[in-house]
Formats: sequence, structure tokens, C-alpha cells
Amino acid sequence: MDQRLTRRRFLAGGTKLAGASLLAGMAEGAFGGLTPLSSRAAQNAALSPQSGAGSRLETDAHGMIVYSEEYITREMPVSFLDSWITPTEHFFVRNNEHMPQINLDEWRLSVTGEVARPLTLTMAELSKVEPRNVTNTIECAGNGRAFFQPRIGGVPWTRGGVGNAVFRGPALGALLQLAGAKSTARHVAFRGAALPSPDPLFTRSIPMGKAQDQDTIVATEMNGLPLTPEHGYPARALVPGWIGSASIKWLTEIRLLTHELAGYYMDSAYRLPARPSQPARENANVPVDSPRGSVITSLPVKSIIAAPVDGSAIDLGGAQVRIFGATWAGTSTVARVEISTDSGKSWQPAALGSEHARYAWRFWDFEWKPPEEGAYIVLSRATDNRGRSQPLELPSNPGGYLWNAMDRIRVTVGRGAG
Repeated sequence: MDQRLTRRRFLAGGTKLAGASLLAGMAEGAFGGLTPLSSRAAQNAALSPQSGAGSRLETDAHGMIVYSEEYITREMPVSFLDSWITPTEHFFVRNNEHMPQINLDEWRLSVTGEVARPLTLTMAELSKVEPRNVTNTIECAGNGRAFFQPRIGGVPWTRGGVGNAVFRGPALGALLQLAGAKSTARHVAFRGAALPSPDPLFTRSIPMGKAQDQDTIVATEMNGLPLTPEHGYPARALVPGWIGSASIKWLTEIRLLTHELAGYYMDSAYRLPARPSQPARENANVPVDSPRGSVITSLPVKSIIAAPVDGSAIDLGGAQVRIFGATWAGTSTVARVEISTDSGKSWQPAALGSEHARYAWRFWDFEWKPPEEGAYIVLSRATDNRGRSQPLELPSNPGGYLWNAMDRIRVTVGRGAG
């Protein structure tokens, strides 16, 4: 029985690249037909699911904001953030190619390159390798792009291009050991299934050290069930703590290389400028520095506010207001979350939730009793175990990547409001 699969392809608005190698790709360009928001004021204005402007956008049967059905791209409204494990139907989707037909009986996963024993595995053979469960927060590198100033082309993600799920599958390191990885191997590249196309493939590589992390896996399940086509069925790479583009979907080849993969998605896309601001450099956690810029790897420390929604009216005489959200820090650990209800003049600690895992987000809560009527700006600020905090403002970068400025909402407090 055929299963519908999807390969990543960026909706580039510019010139298509030709003559690229097999393991190469093209950069994300303008998202066809959409005008993304990107001003700092957009946090409290149009096209924010919290502000209610998201209602102007198309939604699917599960209430997800739909940016494209042809190249499936869906964002979770932040109001859906009520479960530590994100239901699969509410997990954001960023697919960049049409879904090819795959016959699972014919599907194979190969391990090639700098190995002593090249492998070609069926699903039955892959399933015999001892699996691991990894709870991981995946975030699109462009999540929050709509808040940058000046405007940046691309999918206008706000807060919901992120989700937390339990993935299951064999450790990548175990497969590399079975294949006899050579000492000359320095990077591991991933390739997924694709329809015939003149466009280069979307492929990326990770260093051997990350590939051999026990929690880097080839995932075949998500939240206790086989991966759905949108999320990479029948198998995807899972590179925990890193940007979503590292976890290539619809996996068909794992190739060990003597060097970092050469290709557009490694050489140009998913990089920060060669001389980013110090906050951007620290938050990017990027080990490679060159005139082309720095490769983005780990997610930066971040928090988002899920409730109350932006623009809420609150009754001064009512009960205490619950301010609630989520926080994560990629390969680091969140040390604390602080809340300001006076535009950043003072800060109070939020309570961190009990559910947590090494690479998973953590919920937080703060109880607030407004002192008087008026308009308030509420900010959230997370700090990781390395002392890195969300900045108040974030300088722009060409790709609109790694937005992690302090989250903010506006609420109005009055008598009889709400």
C-alpha cells in the first residue's frame, strides 16, 4: 500500500540553482504570495495568533494556521499551548516539496561514504536495532520571523513554529557503528526521498560528535505512533536541541563525509552573518566561523507567552491573572524565567513546571494581581544555565533566523473588563 510522503523543498522566490551535487540544496526564499510581517510592533499587531489577527488566515480541520497546502506549512496558534507533549495534529509542519508516493516494501535506508561496511536497511531490519525514546522540542529556525525589523521574506512565523514530542527510533550512533564508521569521518549528511525535480535536494550535515550523541536518533515513531507523512514517515533524522532543518525528513540516505557538506543549505542558508552582534553570536551557539558566516546549530534560549492573549481586557476586581507560557534552550538548560508587568522596569521569577527533559521545553506560570487600571506591557525573559538571557531587542539577519527577543503582550486593566 502506498503512503504519501513529503520531502523538504524551499519555496524560493529567486533564481533556481543548477549543477549542484546530490547532497546540496537551495536556500529559503520569499514565501510565494505572502507578505510577511516583520516589525517589532508586529508582536502586538497584525498576523499574531495571540492578537486574534490570525483569524484572517486559513485554518485546517485541527485549527492550525495554514500558510500553504501545496507545500504543507502550518503553524500552531499559541492558544493551543496547553499540553507538555504537543498532539501530533497540533505540531507545526514545514514541508518544502510535494509528497512523493512511497511503497514501504520498496523503501530502503542506506548508510554510505566513510564506512567499512555500507548498509542498506529495510524497515524490518531497521526495527531490529534497539530503539530509544527522546523527548525533543523542535523549532523552525524561522519561528518568530514576523517580528523582525525591517521586514524579512519567508514564512511569517510568529510563535507557533515549535512543538514538543516523544520520538522513538534507533540511535544514529548505533547505525554508524554497524556500518563501521571510519576515523576519517567528520560529518554525517542526511538525504530524504524526493520527486524528480530540476531543483537541488534539501540536505544538511552534522558533525560526528553530534551524530554520536546517544539522543540523536533515526525516528520512526512520534508520540507513540508511526510518523505521519507530514512529519517524515517512514523515518526521519532527529537532531535534538538543534534547529528543525537539521532533522531531515523522509530519510533514505545517511552519508559519512570527511568534511562538512558543501551545498547551498550549508554554505549560504541557515547561517548568521560573518560579524553578527554579540547577542546574536551567543544565542546562535555556532561553532563554525568563516567569511560566509556561521552555521546555525543549537536553538537559543527562549520563552513565549501563551496566556493571556495579546490585547486582553482584564477586570481589576477579578481574581489573580495567570500568566503562562513555555521556555526552551536547545542544547542548554533553562535556569529561570522572569516576568515583568511594567514594561521591563522590574522583574519577578516565574514558577517552572515539573515536566521537563534534557531537550524539551518547560512550562512556566506567574500569578499577577494588577495594582490599578491602565494599559500594561507584560514581558517574559528566560535565562539558560550559561547565563545567556533573551535580549530586549534582536538585530535583524538576512534569513530571519533565531528570533528570541523577550516575548511581550499588551493587556488593558479596568473595572468590569474581561
